[in-house]
Amino acid sequence: MLPSTQKYLLEKIRHTELSAPVAVIATEQYQGIGSRENSWSGGEGNFFASFAVDLSDLPKDLPLSSASIYFAFIMRQTLREKGEEVWLKWPNDFYLGVEKVGGVITQKINQTLICGIGVNLKNSSNGFKSLYGDILAEPLLEKYLKKVEEFPEWKQIFSEYQIEFEQSRRFSVHIDNYEKSLQNALLCEDGSLLIEGKRVFSLR
Repeated sequence: MLPSTQKYLLEKIRHTELSAPVAVIATEQYQGIGSRENSWSGGEGNFFASFAVDLSDLPKDLPLSSASIYFAFIMRQTLREKGEEVWLKWPNDFYLGVEKVGGVITQKINQTLICGIGVNLKNSSNGFKSLYGDILAEPLLEKYLKKVEEFPEWKQIFSEYQIEFEQSRRFSVHIDNYEKSLQNALLCEDGSLLIEGKRVFSLR
């Protein structure tokens, strides 16, 4: 159990006690970091993990501002291979139908990018639903990291995500403390959006 895999890894990297590449997983967490400084916590059986990669290992064509989309979509691919019909709502939330089941957050420290992922595998928590299958956290992390280590190009990930983005149009996002509909948003090739003439980056 950890308060937060993300906070734990951030501190270890910051104090040079650990270095990339490295990953940490917890059976439970109770002070996890979510989007817009919300918490993401939950009980045993769910997925709580963070990993660190060196910026030099990332695909050359990956816009750093869209790292959350990139790593979230790879997890979405991994979960699909496990039989879960999960899709990625822009920019970093996992959905099953119209229900949120998890999310991703990325943070940069010097030349290291730290990515935290939370998915409700077994138990509904944070007011959100859980998946229906019988997926175990540690094997999921192993499978996911193997896919990450291939570091597919951003254009490959984006070409698939571009199609899936259409599902996000039913929803809205919070921008500068305002809720904005994605109905007429334009998804740009770098993963940013044009909403009402304003460019919006994921930065999560």
